[in-house]
Amino acid sequence: MKEFLISDENIQNKIYEIRGIQVMFDSDLAEFYECKNGTKDINKAVKRNVERFPEDFYFQLTPMECSRFQIGTLNVKRGQNLKYMPHVFTEQGVAMLASVIHTEVAADISVRIMRNFVAMRHYLSSNSDIYQTLDNINNKIIEHDEKINKLFEQFNRKERLFLSGTVYDAYYYLHSILKEAKNELIIMDPYASLDVLELIKDINSKIILITSNKSDLTEKQINKFNKQYNNKLRVFKNNKFHDRFVILDRNLVYHIGTSINYLGKKVFSIVLQEKGFLKSNLENFIKSIIDK
Repeated sequence: MKEFLISDENIQNKIYEIRGIQVMFDSDLAEFYECKNGTKDINKAVKRNVERFPEDFYFQLTPMECSRFQIGTLNVKRGQNLKYMPHVFTEQGVAMLASVIHTEVAADISVRIMRNFVAMRHYLSSNSDIYQTLDNINNKIIEHDEKINKLFEQFNRKERLFLSGTVYDAYYYLHSILKEAKNELIIMDPYASLDVLELIKDINSKIILITSNKSDLTEKQINKFNKQYNNKLRVFKNNKFHDRFVILDRNLVYHIGTSINYLGKKVFSIVLQEKGFLKSNLENFIKSIIDK
């Protein structure tokens, strides 16, 4: 065996903490034990003696756990996925493995690994205060990052710019806004088309569409839509507006820089208006259309 493989430092670097316990990967053990067929030899040995390996000796990682160790430990190239999730062995599992793996170095390396498990345990125990402090710092950093992310989300929510060609992103973002309406959704688009109906078909709230005589929508299309979707759509025609707006529950107002049927085809933005915008600008206009 190569000397660096059995050094204490090398062994300790291959001991990880997962699910609150110290473990070693099957691939690292296969290398230490000089298994000719790698983890295949490990897996065969375990299957032949499965009664000796309960869950507290040996278990398989979940994809989420595995993702923490893909770089370096598992040597997975970027863009590739593991076909099978790796297995790990606890201290007791490593000791049991030595009794079923028949290689020339198995007994020697097993002793070395056991000693390093003990050394690592003593080290962690004697430095528990330091690790607790580091955990607290890490938790604070995570909490801080979450607050920053929420803050950025709020900023991003106020205005989103879409470049030419971002059709899917634009539709997805606008659709996510429309779904936030709880009771009533108002869409103002003078050039409304079938694209609008496609966008709103899974919206649960009542929907008011204010469009113009330039709209491609026909009464037949609207009637068919309402027949299938429980008459949730009311359509009003008015030729006295130009810009496009989305209004959620007579409260939030979004300005859309293009007609819905042109989303993402040219550069445009979706902007959340300041509170009070509806009352001071659009409320009377909408009422005059709907209530007349």
